[in-house]
Amino acid sequence: MNPSTALATVVVDELVRQGVRHVVLCPGSRSAPFAYAVLAAERAGRLTMHVRVDERSAGFLAVGLAKLTRVPAVVVTTSGTAVANLHPAVLEAHHGVVPLVVLSADRPVELRGTGANQTTTQPGMFADAVHWSADLAAPQAAGADEAAAEAVAWRRAAREAVAAATGAGVAGTRTAGALRGTEPGPVHLNVQLREPLVPTDEPAWPGPLEPLADPADAAPAVEEASPTAAGARPSGQLAAVDREPARTLVVVGDLPEPGQLERAVRWATSHGWPVLAEPFGPHPRDGVLPHGHLVLADPDWLDAHAPERVVTVGRLTLSRPVSALLRRPGTRVEAVGTHAWVRARPSVAVVHPAAVLDHLGDVGGASAETDWAREWRSAGERVAAALDGTGPAWPSGGAVARTVLEALPGGATLFLGSSNSVRDVDVAAGRHRGGPVTVAASRGLAGIDGCVSTASGLALAGAAPAYALMGDLTFLHDSNGLLVGPLERHPDLTVVVVNDDGGGIFTLLEPGAPELARDFERVFGTPTGTDLAALCAAHGVRHVVAGDAAELAGLVAEEPAGTTVVEVRLDRSRHRDEGARLTALAREALQSG
Repeated sequence: MNPSTALATVVVDELVRQGVRHVVLCPGSRSAPFAYAVLAAERAGRLTMHVRVDERSAGFLAVGLAKLTRVPAVVVTTSGTAVANLHPAVLEAHHGVVPLVVLSADRPVELRGTGANQTTTQPGMFADAVHWSADLAAPQAAGADEAAAEAVAWRRAAREAVAAATGAGVAGTRTAGALRGTEPGPVHLNVQLREPLVPTDEPAWPGPLEPLADPADAAPAVEEASPTAAGARPSGQLAAVDREPARTLVVVGDLPEPGQLERAVRWATSHGWPVLAEPFGPHPRDGVLPHGHLVLADPDWLDAHAPERVVTVGRLTLSRPVSALLRRPGTRVEAVGTHAWVRARPSVAVVHPAAVLDHLGDVGGASAETDWAREWRSAGERVAAALDGTGPAWPSGGAVARTVLEALPGGATLFLGSSNSVRDVDVAAGRHRGGPVTVAASRGLAGIDGCVSTASGLALAGAAPAYALMGDLTFLHDSNGLLVGPLERHPDLTVVVVNDDGGGIFTLLEPGAPELARDFERVFGTPTGTDLAALCAAHGVRHVVAGDAAELAGLVAEEPAGTTVVEVRLDRSRHRDEGARLTALAREALQSG
């Protein structure tokens, strides 16, 4: 066994021993030793390999594989631009707190800076977006002792990579690189490899391929970094958040770990505090005000019922009314959690550890409610009743979202694309009338990137039945997510594409104002005219057009088998008026109380 094959065999074996179950492999020459090692591990039933030819899509597939399972997925690339193409997925994993291991093959150090083909500076390529990094030197062992020492170092690097990706590592790691914090996220293991890169008939590798005792394991544990070390202002004790003011509103955003939403709602309602929540996580959700962002849409009502304190839980990215609430003069903003984006929010006066969510009130939520809290709950009910009666209207994004939510089979997972689709679900999810479902989205950077691939990863990781809802530009931006070869396992996934031929989100923002219509279409509307049926046919993917709500509901109710794209065609020129109509409907309902 040649040295590069030995290194790859040991690293892959240790990754599996540390719990890795899914590896996304991109073809390449320099990474060939890892291709053979991963394939051998799959044949032994130790992991599942997914081969993808587009590194950007591969990175987001790995994000989807890890997002809900919370088990690090590994993406393997060759050297050069292949590694750079992972950067969008690495950024989403960093900001979205998703465990991800980037395993990049590299030329040996003597070729760096020489103009060698497909050679660039890979160590440090992802800068602060990775929570840990290491640059493994190419094997150099001349004898059994040296080979044994190298094998120990290889295993140590793989072990530390998984630990850092899951947030279980410690600061001051013993390889080249350091763990910045103790939350899950992406890591980068760069590995230098010399030829030969394919299995050969060379004499047996002089070192061990099985695990040996690592002397470093006996070293004193390095003290973990404080979760509030990055400038947070921690509360002195868990109960500190329970003190006055009584007019406290809890706002919940996207939460990375399973069960966190339920904990947050149970905690808030046990104190009698009203809860607004973005649509991510499990549905139905008792205790959450329906259509919470629309309750904030009436300035007069909000002025009369303004909270003295807002406690945020999770990453808030979706609603401008919520952002305005957090900037409201005289409102004290506190946050729960230790993630970096919680600590860094400038408006936050106090950061409470996540354990505060386990400190329930002394009395039940119903009896603890103040008149002010009951007025908030009543407001949510009035807005929900108004929207139940007259909106959203078909055809519109909100009506598509409502139809999808109501037709999903119980136990389904729905992945949401960025921009309009996620906001449409926020409107439609006020009173969930279907079976229990889980809603997920890439809200780390809330970008358009990789949504088809991320949804595919959720499906391949076992989220069944699996669905996605996204706009046409989001779909087209990752159309290579449909590029799955005939030798690969295909996801069972139904993708509903709301096709308004362009950037519908901008019709709702400042560029969509009527007075700016002259310049809108080319630089913001960006119509493509793409034939989605032809695109799907090129990939051998089933494509169906849903002409009305009943047809869409029937297609969604079907159990996903392979990938199906359901296209719903809309006129985006109606988006702005429909949004204004729903807001006016909510304000009228609020004023009626």
